[in-house]
This record gives sequence, C-alpha cells and structure tokens, in this order.
Amino acid sequence: MAEKSIQDHADGLLEKAVSQQGARDPREACRVLLRELKARNREGYEQAVTHYEKSLLPAVAAGQAEPLAAWLDYARRLAGLIAPGRTVAVDAEGVARDCVPPISADRLVLHLPHEGVTAALVVALPATLSPAQQATYDLLVAGRVALES
Repeated sequence: MAEKSIQDHADGLLEKAVSQQGARDPREACRVLLRELKARNREGYEQAVTHYEKSLLPAVAAGQAEPLAAWLDYARRLAGLIAPGRTVAVDAEGVARDCVPPISADRLVLHLPHEGVTAALVVALPATLSPAQQATYDLLVAGRVALES
C-alpha cells in the first residue's frame, strides 16, 4: 500500500471512530503538541515524526490498533517528549486520575509536567467540556485563576 493510501485509510478509520464514539478529533491536540515539540526539542520532534510514519499510521491502517487509543498514545508520547511528567484523565466532575487506557471519550486528558513552571499540556479533549473540566482547563492549561461571570 502506498504511503498516501496508508494515511488516507488510517485517517478514514480514525474519522469513523471519532464519529461513532462522539469524540473530538485527536489530531487537533497532536498538531499543537507537535508545534511545541518542534520549538523545544528538535530531536524529539524527529522521533515523533518517525513514530507517526513507521508505527502509528501502519498500525491503524492495518487494523492492529484502535484508532482513538493509538492517537491518544501518540499524544501522550508527544507530551512526554516536550516535558517529563504524568498524564491524568479528568472526568466530568473534575476528578483527575492517572491516565490508564482505555480512556473514555468524555475525559479531559492532561499531561502535567514535573516542572512546576510549565503549564499542563492537552493530550485529549472531550467533544464538550463539563463545567468542572472547563475550570480545570482554565487553571492548568490557560493559567486563568479568576472566575468569569
């Protein structure tokens, strides 16, 4: 299978999974993480691109990996290359737990760098953030501490 057709097939499988599960397309978060990684760690960026081309796309296209889970794993890999830390999944009530697959599509998934001065990195967003998830996002990702009315 030619590289373009592998990508097209993998993209089609991902889009079907996103639609069936009511999830948000994980490629959005990955694009943001890739830009950050490229700016901070050129070698890590090259590793990420190689992983995408040699592992992620072929595994999804061949049906060896569930598309959403594979993309979540890729986003976690990107975040870890940007900054060492831990990844948590935040439920609709705002309770954060260690991110252990499988992860429900209604979870906000954040990578919390060990370095306290670095903002949390978005690994995955639910289709719609609950109020508690929005507050978590505002505080840990956007750095907003004032309540908006």
